[in-house]
Formats: sequence, C-alpha cells, structure tokens
Amino acid sequence: MAELILPSEAGSDPARWSAEQHRLHRHLRRQPQLLPQGASLLLAISGGQDSMAMLALLRDLQPLHGWTLRLWHGDHGWRAEGSRQAQELAAWAQGQGLLLHTERAQTSGNGDSNSVSSGSSSGSSSGNREAIGRQWRYDALAQEALRHGCRHVLTAHTASDRAETILLNLARGSHRRGLASLRASRPLACPSHQPPASQPQPDSALLLVRPLLIFSRADTARICQQRELPIWLDPSNDNERLSRNRVRAAVLPVLEALHPGASLRISAQAERLAAELEQQQELLDLALAALTLGGDSGQSTLARRGLLALSAAGQRRLLRHWLERHTGRGLESQPLDILIERLAANRGPGRLCLADRWHLLWERTTLKLIRDVEGHG
Repeated sequence: MAELILPSEAGSDPARWSAEQHRLHRHLRRQPQLLPQGASLLLAISGGQDSMAMLALLRDLQPLHGWTLRLWHGDHGWRAEGSRQAQELAAWAQGQGLLLHTERAQTSGNGDSNSVSSGSSSGSSSGNREAIGRQWRYDALAQEALRHGCRHVLTAHTASDRAETILLNLARGSHRRGLASLRASRPLACPSHQPPASQPQPDSALLLVRPLLIFSRADTARICQQRELPIWLDPSNDNERLSRNRVRAAVLPVLEALHPGASLRISAQAERLAAELEQQQELLDLALAALTLGGDSGQSTLARRGLLALSAAGQRRLLRHWLERHTGRGLESQPLDILIERLAANRGPGRLCLADRWHLLWERTTLKLIRDVEGHG
C-alpha cells in the first residue's frame, strides 16, 4: 500500500506529490481559465471513484491555487440505498471538514419537468429517465452555485467517459460536434427558477468544468486505492441494458487491450477536434461579415449572390451557422439540402417557416431572417 498523504501535506509540499497530482497541476497551468486562482468551486460528488478522486486531487492543489471548495451530492430517489449512501457521504465529508450539500429529487410519475420519474429501466424509457435525471442534476447544481456565488461547477467526467460518448455518437452517425463532446468547459444554463434577488448572484455566467478529462477510469481507481478513499457504488453502472454500460463493459476493454491508453488518445482527439471547430466558427464569422448587408436588425440580411458563389458545402455550412447564430438552432441536414436547392440562381423568391416563429425570406439579391413577434404568419 502506498504512503497515505493527507491533503494538507500534499498541497503544502509539491515535492511529495504523486504523478497524478503533478499531471493535473501542469494541465491547469497550461489552461488557467479552467480553474482560475482563488475561484470558488462547486464539486458534484456522487461518491463514486471518479468524483472521490477529483475531490482528493483538488484538495491537494487547493493551498497552491487558493480555491474555495463546496460539495454537492444529488440523490435521484431511484435506488433504495441512495438515501443511506447520501447520509454516509455527508458524515464522511463532515469528518473531513468539507462543506457538502445533499439534495434529493422529488419523484413522480406525472411527467412533471421539475421531477424525476421512476420510469422503466430499459429501452427509450431508460434513456428518457437518464436525460431527465441529468437535467435535474444540472439545474440543482446551477441553483446551488448561484446561492453561493460559485461560477465554476465541476463534474468528474474522465477520458473514459468521453471515449464512450464519442464511440456511441460515431455509431449513430453524429455530426463532428458529437465527436467533440464533453468539452473541458462549457456554459451551464441557469435553471428556469432563479433564486430570489436577495440571494448572492455570480458576477458572470456559470461554467461547467471537467478537470479530469486527462485521466482514465483506471487512473481514478488507482488514486482511490492509494489514498484509501471510501467509494459508494452505483449498481445501475452494471446494467448492460444501458448502451453506455455495454460500451464500457464490452467495447473499451477490447480497445484498451489492443492499444493500451486508447481512452486517453480518443479523448485527446476529441479535444483537438473541438479546438478545430472553434477555429472554424471564427472563420465562419468572418465569412458572414463579408456577406452581411445592412438592415433593421443590422446582421440578419445576407447577400444571396455572394452566398451562391460558394460551393454547395460552403453554402450549407454558412447557412447553418447563420441560422444558429440568430435563432439559436440550425436546420437538420435534409431540410438544409432542400433549402440550398431552392436558393439556386435560377429559382425565384421564396419563404421558409422556421421554429419559434422565425421566417427565412429570400428575394433576387437578399436573404433575410425575421421573427413574427405577434405570432402572425
């Protein structure tokens, strides 16, 4: 058994850090925007090996980075042992001098969007339940962050989690965005029910941060074992009726046996692809600026002839970006292809009704986006 290093000892003496501690520290130094010096961090702690390893590593680095750590644990109410595990985790955190808030979802079978339905454990019902549970967790985390003025909300997703997501999205024929899933950081939407104005508010938008994407699940298991950390298991992770669990149990082990470190390389490739997509977004903004005409909204009118001078692929990408930028959503591939055909130089004016009362109109020389605020056609 490796020497047990207490968080205070490890944080005050980097010379005694493990390889994992040094790896995370270097990662955060290269990307200081992920977890800035002195930030207030809210950690989502399930009690599983990944979140416990994240907590241990961040406690080690806390004295050097000056963070304030708060912990949140959510119980969906799906498992009989969930309440007991939440109590045990809370007792352990209290013994460690940690600030932990536990929250239990209100379960119902009425489909209320503010509740977590028990649902079925297989097929689409299971997927729907997982999606509802995930939304509840993020809403609850956002509420807790707003209450305490924490801008950074942390989850313990690892490279293994991202590799599973990428493989599933690849099998579904996902767009490249799906292959760049589980970003290291992304905005976290605030829930619909905002806290009272009397409660403290953060200075800027909430961020969801995943600091463990440079570690595999094998890494977090080793950290927990070396540090003798308690772990609370979730039996649903063994349910192979869930597609992610089947990939975890049957696919990734084969890839790791063939190419050790496969999860880390797949995750790193997703990070590179995400960076390329960001660069493409910047180029698309420049292209849109060149095609944008004046108008009431300033940036909602494009030059049709300039757009048609591009290749079909270029038109498709630029139109998707333009629509997403103004309406908040793009067109799927099939309706986008139909739109490209209708915009051909030999076709006349036209109109396309979009979601949320948005309309796309095109004349001989222009394309214009307008919104029907009053709800009239």
